[in-house]
Amino acid sequence: MKKKLLYNPAHFFVLLFILSISQTILSQERPMPKAKTNDFWEHVQIGGGFGVSVSNDYTDITIAPSAIYNFNQYFALGTGFQYSHLKQKKYYNSNVVGGSIIGLFNPIEVAQISIELEEMHVNSTYTDTYDNVRRSFWNTGLYIGAGYRADNVTIGARINVLFDKNKDIYGSAFMPFIRAYF
Repeated sequence: MKKKLLYNPAHFFVLLFILSISQTILSQERPMPKAKTNDFWEHVQIGGGFGVSVSNDYTDITIAPSAIYNFNQYFALGTGFQYSHLKQKKYYNSNVVGGSIIGLFNPIEVAQISIELEEMHVNSTYTDTYDNVRRSFWNTGLYIGAGYRADNVTIGARINVLFDKNKDIYGSAFMPFIRAYF
């Protein structure tokens, strides 16, 4: 019997490649002066999202906090967490939990380019006429995005370059976004 892998080895190499590129890019910058211990928090920005949609037979709740560290005016690196609960009474129930790593590049003041690696674990139960169908799987996304930036808010779009319509939890590889950090 063939053993099923939870992670695709290709995902590991993509992550390794991204981390190598980000290290190379960051090492090209002039070294920043040694920060004082309390200066760290002056470079941190907090953001995230929260969504609720409720009706008699339907509930959708999402919580997605995130934080970034600004190395300078051009580069930032951060992490995020996401939890979503979706339920349609007597038909569908899903819990999605995971995290992401995001890199931001601001080549000019009004433009932002992003790369984000997201790993989500999905537990779903569908109810049909005869039975409950349960699915539990990992979903990996690698997003390349660009947007217009005004102060702490960026409006743009991103595309999942690892999108597979048969395995992905999202309906499309293309996603518009609004990102805010304070």
